[in-house]
Order: sequence, then C-alpha cells, then structure tokens
Amino acid sequence: MSQPHSKLSRRTLFAGAATAGAAAAAVALIPSAVVEPTAPAVSGLKPPPERGGGYQLTERVKQYYRSTLI
Repeated sequence: MSQPHSKLSRRTLFAGAATAGAAAAAVALIPSAVVEPTAPAVSGLKPPPERGGGYQLTERVKQYYRSTLI
C-alpha cells in the first residue's frame, strides 16, 4: 500500500510556522513602536539668530579640530 500524497509537505509546514512566528513578533513590536510626541528633551538651546550665522566656536568644536591634527 502506498500513502496518499498530501499537498502539505514538511517544508510547507515549517515555512508556514516561520511566517506565523514572524507575524506574531511583528504584531508584538508594533505597539512599542508608536511614540507619543513630547516636549523637546533639551530645553537649554539658544534661539536661532535672526540674520543667520548660527555657527559658534565652542569647546566641543575646538576639541574636534584638535583631534584632526596630524
């Protein structure tokens, strides 16, 4: 006696299980991906200059320039 051929093979079963697992993981992560708009984290920022020219030579910029010297 031979067994009847089923359209559901082992490969199809594992592919379906992997797809269902990926879908469940995606659904679990979606609620945490929604971020409520909040106030800016840094409130100590200076307002932008009225006539442009917002570049300032700060200690951080000077440190960067020193780090690029060979």
